[in-house]
Amino acid sequence: MRIGLLETGAPPEALQPAFGRYGGMFQTLLGPDHVYAAYDVQAGVLPAGPGEQDAYIVTGSAAGVYDPLPWIAPLSDFLRAAKGQVPLVGVCFGHQIMAQAFGGQVVKSDKGWGVGLHRYAVAAPQAWTDAPSVAIAASHQDQVVVPPPSARVVGGSAFTPYGLLTYADAPAISMQFHPEFDPAYAAALIEARRGTRYTDAQADAAIATLNAPNDRQRVGGWIGAFLGQATAR
Repeated sequence: MRIGLLETGAPPEALQPAFGRYGGMFQTLLGPDHVYAAYDVQAGVLPAGPGEQDAYIVTGSAAGVYDPLPWIAPLSDFLRAAKGQVPLVGVCFGHQIMAQAFGGQVVKSDKGWGVGLHRYAVAAPQAWTDAPSVAIAASHQDQVVVPPPSARVVGGSAFTPYGLLTYADAPAISMQFHPEFDPAYAAALIEARRGTRYTDAQADAAIATLNAPNDRQRVGGWIGAFLGQATAR
C-alpha cells in the first residue's frame, strides 16, 4: 500500500536526532510492508490529488486548527476532496483538522493539558478494533467538542469524550491519542516542555504514568487493519 504521511508538525529539533520526525514514527509503527511518502504540509507541500497515494495519515502538530496559518485552509480543502476517495487516518492534530474540515468544532479546552498515558474505552467496537479499552500516550490541550454530522464516536474518556471517531460516509478514522509515540519519546517531549507548557508537578505526574503497560502496538494494528479493510473494498 502507498501511504502518504501528511506531516503537519515535527518534534522539537533537539529531539529529532534521537527520535526522527513524525512520518518516520508512523513508518516504524506500521512496519515495512508499505511504501511511504512524506509531505511537509507546513511548508505548503500537499499531494497533487487524492489519488497520488492509496491512503493518507495526518500527523500531530503544535499548531491549532483555528490558528491563522497559511497551510491550514489548503490542508482542509485537500481532506474534503480526499474524503470518500481514499482512506484517511488522523492523529491528534490530524484528528482535529479532519473533524473541523468535515463540519465539527475544535477548541482549546478549559480542561487543560491531557498528557502522559491515558486510557480510552471503546464504546462502539469496529471490525478493526480488538479490545474494550487501550492505554496510549496523549499530548493535547485542544479537543473536538462537536463531532461532524457524519462522525460516529468509537471511543473516548472522561477527559476526551470524542477521542476516537469513524465516519459513516467515508473510509476515515481519527484519534486524539498518539500510538506513534513510544514511551521514551513521550517522556522526552514532556521534558522538553517542562516549565513552559507544564509545571514540574504536571510533568512529573505525566512521566510517571508512562511506566505502565502501553497499547501503542495494538492501536498500530488497528490502523493497519482499518487501512487493509478500506483498500480491499
